[in-house]
Amino acid sequence: MSNRPAISEEAIVLRGPLVTSFSDEEFFQFCQDNRDLRLERTSDHEIIFMSPAGFLSSSYSAEVVFQLSLWNKQTRLGRVGESSAAYVLPDKATLSPDASWFSQAAWARVPAELRNRFLPICPEFVVEVKSPSDRIPTLQAKMQQWLHNGTQLGFLLDCETETAWVYRPDQPAEELHGYDRHLSGEAVLPGFALDLRALREE
Repeated sequence: MSNRPAISEEAIVLRGPLVTSFSDEEFFQFCQDNRDLRLERTSDHEIIFMSPAGFLSSSYSAEVVFQLSLWNKQTRLGRVGESSAAYVLPDKATLSPDASWFSQAAWARVPAELRNRFLPICPEFVVEVKSPSDRIPTLQAKMQQWLHNGTQLGFLLDCETETAWVYRPDQPAEELHGYDRHLSGEAVLPGFALDLRALREE
């Protein structure tokens, strides 16, 4: 499989030696200088400008982060990130999921001077929530990229159609329909279950 991530047709992409030569520190500073933009970087160091999420998809993402944070506060097994947290992955891409979690062991491997930067690790658990500008095939390719880099469990959520995909290493994605259910955190997040009923628009 290719390490190159899919890029949405709606995304604006900066290419060329000026931006692809950015170091990790220079890209971090570029993001700090453009805080009102949602930015990611491909494994080829092309910079992707993504559309802001609509309100509903943003609120769904916030609910996922809330449930994950509540579980983590009780268990203290790791750290939770929301959509502004970014990770520099082994394939050299820098990506930001809508929600993420990584273990205390992974946190211990991050040098102190990098802990307020984009973290040089791959989270064990990620969630991507479809926004109005997203395309499902692009998000599915992104989920595969997370797995390729070391993620152990991932959820892709299309709340408008009440569809969920569960991603596990070396397995086909499991597609589920209807949000009258919970998604288990399995062995990665012991005791965690995402209540999809909270992501329904009543």
